[in-house]
Amino acid sequence: VEKIGLPGLCIAMDWDSEGDLLGIISANSSVVNIWNTYTRKRIIVDSGLRDPLTCLKWCKVSQILAIGTARGNLTVYNHLTAKRVPVLGKHTRKITTCTWSQNNLLAVGSEDKTMSISNTEGDTIRVTALRAEPSDIQFSDMKLDERAGKDNTVSVVVGQKTLFLYNLQDPNNPIELAFQARYGTILAYKWFGDGYILIGFSEGYFVQISTHIKEVGQELFQCKNHKDFLSDIAYSSVLGKVASCGDNKVKIHDVSNLTEVETVITMDDDPRVERIAWSDDGQLLAVTTSGGSIKIYLSKL
Repeated sequence: VEKIGLPGLCIAMDWDSEGDLLGIISANSSVVNIWNTYTRKRIIVDSGLRDPLTCLKWCKVSQILAIGTARGNLTVYNHLTAKRVPVLGKHTRKITTCTWSQNNLLAVGSEDKTMSISNTEGDTIRVTALRAEPSDIQFSDMKLDERAGKDNTVSVVVGQKTLFLYNLQDPNNPIELAFQARYGTILAYKWFGDGYILIGFSEGYFVQISTHIKEVGQELFQCKNHKDFLSDIAYSSVLGKVASCGDNKVKIHDVSNLTEVETVITMDDDPRVERIAWSDDGQLLAVTTSGGSIKIYLSKL
């Protein structure tokens, strides 16, 4: 077990696409800790900005790291060349979420209620206004009648209540999906299959929607998967399974038949499950609890 000391509370961390580098940022700090799995050593990268760092994300196809700050500034760091590109004034308030596409586009959301799309040099390509603060920004493929390229759509949760879909091929006609108030707030969502999305809500509800242009906005499936609350969902494309966690349970479904709960894992020693995640190969399922425990389950041999 490796222990990595930090100067303050861990704010965010992210693995690069190969699982070789772990980027970590901590509270009230302007530096990034990068831990190398092969050398078992840490390097410290100065962001080039004096602001506290708030989010970070590795590029999907190269060792380029995007770093957002509390004042809306951005740094793009290339680990292979050690080149650092600070971008001042990307947004006017705190950057809350960011992600990369397969095509090296960077989507960033901010407390200033805007979302920006940039290239690897940090140059802004598009800016879109939102109704409220964005969170959990992702790239994926909308189920269009005419198939477009990979990662043709940016999705982002707005104000924890709606899901905003911004198609890069049709930027003037974004789609904002609202849901029943009884579901509570949106806590997590995952794209899966051919343009489908699973959404987890705070009141325990689990909802499937489609992004097909003729079905968009329709709920294809919904159930109250957890009695008191739902805290996270995870999807394994290798296994074709989705898991939700809430209360003291993890429930696993096959995506071909969401109505049936295939497996239930109960945490008898902890009243609240916080987060779940599958390994890329689907072999391991990690579960964290409010008591600070991390449990790893074998999904397949």
